[in-house]
Amino acid sequence: MPDTTTAVRLRGDGVTLAADRWDPVDPPSRGIALLLHGGGQTRHSWQHTGRRLADHGWTAITIDARGHGESDWADDGDYSISAHARDLAAVVAELDFRPVLVGASLGGMTSLIAQGTDPTLARALVLVDITPRAEPEGLEKISSFMHDGLAGFDSLEDAAAAVSAYNPHRRRPPRPDGLRKNLRLRDGRWYWHWDPRVLTDRANGPENAGVREEQARDAARSITVPTLLIRGAQSDVVSAEGARDLLELIPTARQIDVSGAGHMVSGDDNDVLSEGLIEFLEDV
Repeated sequence: MPDTTTAVRLRGDGVTLAADRWDPVDPPSRGIALLLHGGGQTRHSWQHTGRRLADHGWTAITIDARGHGESDWADDGDYSISAHARDLAAVVAELDFRPVLVGASLGGMTSLIAQGTDPTLARALVLVDITPRAEPEGLEKISSFMHDGLAGFDSLEDAAAAVSAYNPHRRRPPRPDGLRKNLRLRDGRWYWHWDPRVLTDRANGPENAGVREEQARDAARSITVPTLLIRGAQSDVVSAEGARDLLELIPTARQIDVSGAGHMVSGDDNDVLSEGLIEFLEDV
């Protein structure tokens, strides 16, 4: 079934956010799913899933987080999880229906904190390879990858090679041309399209890891809506112990593992992720 895609602008908390919206061809829509990407990514990582959801009768909205993609950069450099959560709450306030929140990594933590702050915000929650207990080695690997990219790349091929080196479990290597939406050409070099201050916000630094974990654990304890954890079986960020910990914090939550996928499940195996997500939405 074909879908209808529209580029839209949404109001966050003092920033304007870029988004794409997929609507089913045969309305009415069964509901709205907000798809939130991981740190250093853009809304385009959810493109395939957005189409799949529209094929199954859902309205899907993929959003560039503040400081990422085509969204505004924060004037005050605030890229804390709390700031992202405020943006999400502002977006939901403008919708006609309570959405399902689907967030990968940073987007998942944003969704968890926002839902924990306002238990009526969404009708369901999907966390893609993120839990309150995250493995320090995996987080450090992400940070190193983002820092290494600050100097830019000579070519799209070099950028694709860097992604492949970071994520060797990915079944389909990234296409250099497919990275154009995530990079910008400046002075003869290709740079990731996100605000470098994302990496210097002290709220996101290792010295505040304990504070962030407790904030996330408190939020998880207050979750009452249907919740699904989609974990990459080869993830170096969410361990089996971390997944069990989340299920103890949210006893009604479910878990599925995506074999052959690492932390960035939405890019590693979008088909399997979409199938598990759609099955969950059918139950919701």
